[in-house]
Amino acid sequence: MTADAPTDVELAITGMTCASCANRIERKLNKLDGVTATVNYATEKAKVSYPGSVSTDDLLRTVEAAGYAAALPAPPDAPAEDAAPERDPLLQRLLVSTALSVPVIAMAMVPALQFTYWQWASLALAAPVVVWGALPFHRAAWTNLRHGATTMDTLVSVGVLAAFGWSLWALFLGTAGEPGMTHPFRISIDRTDGASNIYLEAAAGVTTFILAGRWLEHRSKRQSGAALRALMELGARDVAVLRDGREVRIPTDQLVVGDEFVVRPGEKVATDGEVVEGSSAIDASMLTGESVPVEVGPGDTVVGACLNAGGRIVVRATRVGADTQLAQMARLVEDAQNGKAEVQRLADRISGVFVPIVIGLAAATLGFWLGSGAGATAAFTAAVAVLIIACPCALGLATPTALMVGTGRGAQLGILIKGPEVLESTRRVDTIVLDKTGTVTTGAMTVHEVVAAEGESADDVRRLAAALESASEHPVGRAIAASVESPAAVEDFANREGLGVQGVVEGHAVVVGRPRLLEEWSQHLPPSLASAVTAAQAQGRTPVAVGWDGRARGVIVVGDTVKPTSAEAVARLRELGLTPVLLTGDNEAAARHVAAQVGISDVIADVLPADKVAEVQRLQAGGAVVAMVGDGVNDAAALAQADLGLAMGTGTDVAIEASDLTLVRGDLLVAVDAIRLSRRTLGTIKGNLFWAFAYNVAALPLAAAGLLNPMLAGAAMAFSSVFVVTNSLRLRGFRSSIA
Repeated sequence: MTADAPTDVELAITGMTCASCANRIERKLNKLDGVTATVNYATEKAKVSYPGSVSTDDLLRTVEAAGYAAALPAPPDAPAEDAAPERDPLLQRLLVSTALSVPVIAMAMVPALQFTYWQWASLALAAPVVVWGALPFHRAAWTNLRHGATTMDTLVSVGVLAAFGWSLWALFLGTAGEPGMTHPFRISIDRTDGASNIYLEAAAGVTTFILAGRWLEHRSKRQSGAALRALMELGARDVAVLRDGREVRIPTDQLVVGDEFVVRPGEKVATDGEVVEGSSAIDASMLTGESVPVEVGPGDTVVGACLNAGGRIVVRATRVGADTQLAQMARLVEDAQNGKAEVQRLADRISGVFVPIVIGLAAATLGFWLGSGAGATAAFTAAVAVLIIACPCALGLATPTALMVGTGRGAQLGILIKGPEVLESTRRVDTIVLDKTGTVTTGAMTVHEVVAAEGESADDVRRLAAALESASEHPVGRAIAASVESPAAVEDFANREGLGVQGVVEGHAVVVGRPRLLEEWSQHLPPSLASAVTAAQAQGRTPVAVGWDGRARGVIVVGDTVKPTSAEAVARLRELGLTPVLLTGDNEAAARHVAAQVGISDVIADVLPADKVAEVQRLQAGGAVVAMVGDGVNDAAALAQADLGLAMGTGTDVAIEASDLTLVRGDLLVAVDAIRLSRRTLGTIKGNLFWAFAYNVAALPLAAAGLLNPMLAGAAMAFSSVFVVTNSLRLRGFRSSIA
């Protein structure tokens, strides 16, 4: 069975110039048996899933047969400079074309500049722009023509060559080449006899404007992917490894699991690992968005790329290379950027048939104007304007640029969005189920209260209990031990399984545990301590009885703690139109106590881990669209069942794998940010698509009616792409709810 499992590969595609190019490659790849491909114009990558019967050579040949080039992924250590060689020639082409086009446009627009042989000077300046400046459009159009296809480049190339060809005919065979010829510049198509009209300013101007649009588009795409590149470049370049007690500096990619390495103050942690020596404060803000450094010591885990803000520590590598949290985050973000939202698939289908329709519309416009007796000039100008205004490049950029910026900004804030379909889900959800332990609460036991018997000191109760529990491994015992800085020494320590511990501390025979254990030693709880036990149990907390020298002396109340930001997060979730529901395996009283602290009224208690899925299904059956936030293995199935699963990154790998959104920080306010950012990204995508569609729908009739000069049509078309990308870049300003 495993032999038949599909393999995933990401191909780098070159030669794409517009969304219909991506659409065409995608169709060709998907025609191969068993192949599922998604081609992204903005990232210039194809994500392909293929069976064993198809090889990577077959995939590369298919892309080449479509008229483009493809390459397998570069090795991880290859320098990431692939975008620069492509961008520089485009800028050079733009600068030269601009320098040559400006005088051509100026002479055509200002009759005072039209000296005796101005038209021939215009030809000399415009020819290099049309031939060399527009060469990328001509080359792409010719390649596609040989493969029986049309793209946006076809529209640009045909429009520019038609304007240039008309001008040559008018200059050499018509009357436009005569000395002293002048004509005014008009926005509309109304001109004199076609034999005396030249369109060199339109040919050169359209080329320059579209080159400017392409260059700005490339530059904006680089900016929109900057967050991902910054994420991938966060890691340390080299590391000081301990070899036979000496520090040896090696490149980070040579680290292996088990290596011990030194991290000095101000250095980055080279890879994920466990602290084996020293203590420090680790700043993980660049990875999680958490602004406060976290104290670490022996036994604590640290994540690669975090900054050591304190002392010298020695770390043992536990995960290296592609297995590290940083690499997994980068992979998740990149996978999300390569996907397509449902709305983009509609745009792709439209752009796939758009070009042939536009060419037909241009031909119909030409025929209509000729048939109406308006003359060849009017007919030709309107047809060329239709060809040029119609290029729906903005449609191809609407989704990927917003996704790139939105997912990149999310990564900076510690939010990993797994794919564009997740964005659709965040818009629909109306109920959010919150797992209590580790999500609303810290999931770690702490001492809440120390109640001393009459005549006893609470400090003595805490001090003697902490000393005894310092030898215990139980979570409750560790919480009590942690409440005192330096516990005293213990003698004759004994663990009573399921009941508690006993031993000698400072000469006292101390017993700590369940009230039943103290009763075995004839240490019965007085009424004040018995009522403290009852009150603690009603709140879902654990009461621990403490006695020594033959008498019960106090009760220590231990329990989970509500996270400081949980109440604010619940209030903000309500503001987003979501109904919060608390889900827990605790008893009803304990669950209600926590729910009251954070402002939740809907509580589902006494739920076994296996029944969490059934509770999510029950809510869905009642018509709710459910989001679920959890962090444990027992939450994984419920996260997968929910319409939107959000996993706390502090949780288990299986929970993260089952979720749609991963929150790198264990703060419920990040869930609020995740939903806000996802909804805003989806809103940006829809806004982009609306303006791209509206632009073409509004502009095509104007061009066909002869109300647009081809040069202005080229400028407007280029502006629409730049507008869409700029609108997407606004997502970089998204602000977190966390101060």
